Amino acid sequence: MEKVLKIYNQVNQFGLENDLELSIIKPGEIVYKMKVVKKHLATSTAIHGGMLAAMMDGIIGVAALTTVASEQKLVSTVEFKINYFKPAFLGDLLTGKGKVDHKGNRIIHASGEIYNQKNELIAKAMGTLNAYPIEKSDIPQYLKDTNQSL
Repeated sequence: MEKVLKIYNQVNQFGLENDLELSIIKPGEIVYKMKVVKKHLATSTAIHGGMLAAMMDGIIGVAALTTVASEQKLVSTVEFKINYFKPAFLGDLLTGKGKVDHKGNRIIHASGEIYNQKNELIAKAMGTLNAYPIEKSDIPQYLKDTNQSL
């Protein structure tokens, strides 16, 4: 699992660009942290809902990924629903908690929550993800180009 997640962290430009800090609690349970900075804003002080949705997609996606990485699989989001409860503001420290609720051979259901530094619930989501063999992605070519292996 560690090798696939290491490679994912190298190629995940969204995570790198937005300084998302990943902690894996155990397979199927993760925490993502992010500080709200100016490029995340929709107004002069509040984060864009699309940024929260993108963060949430990462939260549920990586939670699902941790359950299939040891099987040499990746995941893609099929669908997810998000509810927004409170705005997040410039300078807020967001903590996203993701967990897998059900794992099948290909279909994984995961849920996530995002909190601010005051432990106030900002958003909640649930989604469905598809697990697929890593060979069906661009990762094998990336490994070849960077002289790495699984």
